[in-house]
Amino acid sequence: MDIDRFIATNEPAWIRLSELSFQARRKLRKMDGVEIDELLHLYQRCSSQLSFARTEFRDIALNSRLTMLVAEARMAIYGTKSRGFKSFVQFFSVRFPAAVWHMRRSVLVAALVTFLPAIVMGVWLSNSSRALDVAAPEALRTAYVEEEFEDYYSAAPAAQFSTEVLINNIRVSFLVFALGILLCIPGIYILGINGANVGVAAGLFHAADQAPKFYGLILPHGLLELAAVVIAGAAGLRLGWAIVAPGDLTRPAAIAMQGSRSAVVVLGLMAAFTVAGLIEGFVTPSALPTSMRVGIGVAVFGAFCTYIVTRGIAAARLGITGLLREPIPEPHELVA
Repeated sequence: MDIDRFIATNEPAWIRLSELSFQARRKLRKMDGVEIDELLHLYQRCSSQLSFARTEFRDIALNSRLTMLVAEARMAIYGTKSRGFKSFVQFFSVRFPAAVWHMRRSVLVAALVTFLPAIVMGVWLSNSSRALDVAAPEALRTAYVEEEFEDYYSAAPAAQFSTEVLINNIRVSFLVFALGILLCIPGIYILGINGANVGVAAGLFHAADQAPKFYGLILPHGLLELAAVVIAGAAGLRLGWAIVAPGDLTRPAAIAMQGSRSAVVVLGLMAAFTVAGLIEGFVTPSALPTSMRVGIGVAVFGAFCTYIVTRGIAAARLGITGLLREPIPEPHELVA
């Protein structure tokens, strides 16, 4: 069945479902048993059609329409009261990884924008004495490598430092995300500067033959932290790109849709930043062997990547793209 025939065949039922949902949510009048049965039937039917449309047509406008229609019907049937723990579990098990996986190409772009300047600056400083002289006087470089960089992680009590790091990381992620809407350019600039700063620090330690010290301090928390910043940047870039190239949707509709998905990403990243902050406050400055501290960082980063990829792929197979109010199929709906 082609998309035009699919729409023409099912649109009367969608219109009727919208009418019943509106009536139930607004409580314009008491619905009788026949109307309630009709609402339930059309809701289940539209849910199945949404899954079919996601798989067969991949049309943004159609999928958006059916997604909102199913969401409105579900609200009419189940009400707006919070499902508490179930909603929390669904957010992190399905919605958040689905949103990140859906924008995986943008994550790759954001990673390149971040790490290419880091590599360039690191290689340049570690191999050019002239570049080192331009970067900072020798006395300042020595103090930075020998004391200041390491002292930063133990300058305050672990709990206080962890909280400060968390707040700063959240601020940076929101800044990168929010500025992405300005046609992507400010977001790209901040990601590039952030990466270049990491590269400068790495280059200074390499030039001083103290690279193990640098990686022992940055990797425990930095792997997860930088990954979260990159993903936040990707969410901002997708939001900005919705303005530049809205595709089949109107520009306001494209912005609204991508804003919904990006909001899911930013909210989900709060957990990643919390974990990174705890590691930076309690593990990075600890007396644990360097190999153990780095091992913790690698293990946490690996678990995060595995979680995003496996759960993201599983959600994509169900046609879920990570919108904030996107219906997540219940078991009976999957069977239907």
